[in-house]
Amino acid sequence: MAEPGRAGGSPEPPVQVSIILPVHNSERWLDQCLKSVWEQDFEGTMELSIFNDASKDGSAEIIEKWKIKLEEVGVSVIIGTNNSSQPRGVGFAKNQAVIQSSGTYLCFLDSDDVMMPQRVRLQHEVAIQHPNSVFTSHGPTVIMPTWFCSREWFFHVGRFDEGGKGVPEDLLFFYEHLQKGGGVFRVNHCLLLYRYHPQAATHSVLEGTIWNHRVRFLEDRVLSSWTSFTIWNAGKQGKKLYRSLSPANQKKVTAFCDVDEKKITKGFYTYEESEERPKPRIPVCHFRDATPPLVICVKLDLTGGAFETNLATLNLKEGMDYYHFN
Repeated sequence: MAEPGRAGGSPEPPVQVSIILPVHNSERWLDQCLKSVWEQDFEGTMELSIFNDASKDGSAEIIEKWKIKLEEVGVSVIIGTNNSSQPRGVGFAKNQAVIQSSGTYLCFLDSDDVMMPQRVRLQHEVAIQHPNSVFTSHGPTVIMPTWFCSREWFFHVGRFDEGGKGVPEDLLFFYEHLQKGGGVFRVNHCLLLYRYHPQAATHSVLEGTIWNHRVRFLEDRVLSSWTSFTIWNAGKQGKKLYRSLSPANQKKVTAFCDVDEKKITKGFYTYEESEERPKPRIPVCHFRDATPPLVICVKLDLTGGAFETNLATLNLKEGMDYYHFN
């Protein structure tokens, strides 16, 4: 008996790209989002994998309407649903959408965002050349809005955390991606309209949660191989970073450095909350006198690139190693 598929019994070729779309109470934005899938200029095979995570609004009806339109232009639509009264969260919905899909590559899309028509085509073109990378574009963050990666690499990294509301599943996946040797490749075109609004899932993640995950990653990825370092910033952020470090890494801090004469004149930062006796006193010096390597704990976007340029010059002249923590 012939296998189902094309004429002559030959199987259908694998889908090249699966668009992964988690949905939860998204009726306000879903029409624009799905229209942007319909408008893609990618000429390869493409499917849309939607997981509706316990939506209680009109999202399901909008999805069914667009399913007809998309399949008329050759984009198959797979719909999974959590029919319980409570949503399982973004990580769970993304994982389910991936599991039910079949594409060689995964194009992640949030239900409140809008893709530019060239997005899938441009990212697919570079993805076949860089198999172990996550692909991103211009935007407010490297995390998630325009991720595009191979199915094989996604499962190698190991899926999203399914802890639910308040868990930064994209950040945790990204850190695991880096730990396993993955790269980041930016497509230098505008690929997506990112919508920032009060109902966005990102607001459920507390700033302190993000901070703690970033500090642990810094310690595991960078500080574990350093015997000592200087924190660039003797102000609020630098001191917060110091207090957030493990006791072992606090002992590696040889100094704070800064450009503010008032902070430098004080000479030391005393960690009053420490239970050690005597309390730790960390010197504060001018950045020109700092001993590398450095952890730079400042906002780099306030100088229009001047800070980064000056830092690069300093690094070339003095051979400094540094890590940005901003």
